Amino acid sequence: MSDPGAGGGSAVFDAGLQPERTALAWRRTALSLVVAGLGAARLLLPHLGVGAVVLGLAAAGTGVGVHVLASRRVRRATARLLAAGDLDHPAAAGHLIAATAAACTLLGLGGLVLVVLHGAGVVS
Repeated sequence: MSDPGAGGGSAVFDAGLQPERTALAWRRTALSLVVAGLGAARLLLPHLGVGAVVLGLAAAGTGVGVHVLASRRVRRATARLLAAGDLDHPAAAGHLIAATAAACTLLGLGGLVLVVLHGAGVVS
């Protein structure tokens, strides 16, 4: 294999490990969102009622969405890596990361609002 910096034309790409590690990391993130959301709904149900169920289902739905979008992203990245040996747009995953962070932030704020409203006696 030639030196990648020498411009020898050979692509530096391991056909299995890079996309697989990325896919596994996103699957763990999605599974964590689903489990945390459903667990929080179960634990908070006696205290927050329907609001806990709504937040739990929203978190689970976010986890499912992250899994679907990440799977599509990994398939596209793998195809580009196999075709060209590198990624045309290495920052393309930033959208998925930003969307996941925004969804988690909104879920957290929703939970905070429910807890505050419950403490104030507005939600029972």
